[in-house]
Amino acid sequence: MAQGAGESWKSTLTWAFRSTRVVTQEGLRPAIVLVKAGRIVDVTDWNDVSASAHLRDYGDYVLMPGLVDTHVHINEPGRTHWEGFKTATQAAAAGGVTTLVDMPLNCVPETISVEALEAKRAAAAGRDNGLDAQAWVDWMTWGGVVGNGGSGGNDGDLPRLVDAGVPGFKCFLVHSGIDTFAWTDEAQLRKALAALRNFGLPLLAHAELAGPIKRATAQVNSNEGFVDWRRYETYLASRPDQAEVEAIELLIGLAVIFDTPLHIVHLATAQALPALKRARQAGLKITVETCPQYLWFAAEDIPDGATELKCAPPIRNAANREALWQGLREGAIDMIATDHSPCPPEMKHRDTGRFDHAWGGIASLGLALPVVWTGLSQRGGGLELLTRWLSTEPARLAGLTGRKGALAPGYDADLVVLQPEAEWTVGEDDLRFRHKISPYLGARLRGRVLETYLRGECIFWGRSEGGRMDLKAHGQELRRTL
Repeated sequence: MAQGAGESWKSTLTWAFRSTRVVTQEGLRPAIVLVKAGRIVDVTDWNDVSASAHLRDYGDYVLMPGLVDTHVHINEPGRTHWEGFKTATQAAAAGGVTTLVDMPLNCVPETISVEALEAKRAAAAGRDNGLDAQAWVDWMTWGGVVGNGGSGGNDGDLPRLVDAGVPGFKCFLVHSGIDTFAWTDEAQLRKALAALRNFGLPLLAHAELAGPIKRATAQVNSNEGFVDWRRYETYLASRPDQAEVEAIELLIGLAVIFDTPLHIVHLATAQALPALKRARQAGLKITVETCPQYLWFAAEDIPDGATELKCAPPIRNAANREALWQGLREGAIDMIATDHSPCPPEMKHRDTGRFDHAWGGIASLGLALPVVWTGLSQRGGGLELLTRWLSTEPARLAGLTGRKGALAPGYDADLVVLQPEAEWTVGEDDLRFRHKISPYLGARLRGRVLETYLRGECIFWGRSEGGRMDLKAHGQELRRTL
């Protein structure tokens, strides 16, 4: 495994990564990826090996671009006991993820001002606690748009955050779970969209409305007899599809008025797909993500008290799951991101198993590739779709096209060596995030990451038991420039 990233002689060498299965922009084919000084300089035919290049022949293992996960809660600074740069980025590297985009909440302070952004940069660099650099993969962070709740709104901070290099902004249309990251109503959404219109940066929205949730929860609690909040169906009934559908309809209406790109995060209900398809056909600037949990689990299979599966929006039924897969295949859903949202074990309240008391978030960072590949291959899909959903389209959302998300000349040499036929069972040793709590424990998956390269450096070696991480953090902050 490469360790000496700082050795100047390495930058003068050309490395040839060869495989019979390389996911190129032209499709899956035998090819050689030529790398020099951390960048891809060419993608050539399989037998076109220069005598001066150092060959790394991977046989029929798959070479694909590093993954880009645009929906991760790193939680540092301020809640590093939930998660942190070191554990989050090492978990990412072990799963073939080479770029993370952090969400602006769950950290303290929330990333809603340039001052808060600088605090996050200091944490990643280790400057706030005298440590070495903490990022094993490249990272960015979304800025936050907040309403007039606990923080008083942050309209005036948006242009400054743009100048500071954030790739876009995140808002909530319902309570975020963090009181100081206040949700936005329609009037505030209009102000934000108008402010961002000239920059061309996306506004990401947690698309649930409070009204349907309040009515549904009141109905659940008003039922005669005992209401059992240990049952998943109780929690599911409290977060109806209609909360998502109405929020997405509101956002589509605003997309007609404003030219600002809108992105729907973690779509859970397939009932919104017809409206989204019509919006896309009309040329509106709307993109959509879903998450591995909505493509893997089904509500009817979730046991009582299994609070590790609580998230918002909730996991819905098996028919809905298949409709989301179809939405991906049809292009109505653009990409997949994890929404990795971990917490300390006690916040999951596994002792009582009450879904109404448990923190809503699923820990999954580093597992997206095998989870999605297992489901996709079972449904007859190929590696090109996997790459599009987990690498190419997320890179586009974050403004990284031309640098991340593809194996092509000029791109960073971020590569994943994948053994797609390997089958394995998820154990605690496979979870590199801070708390070993995940609903995927015990899952039988297909596809094993053998090596992960960041700008030509091998940062994870997965061929040995448990895998080995590079001793040094090579990750950099990426800043979007207009």
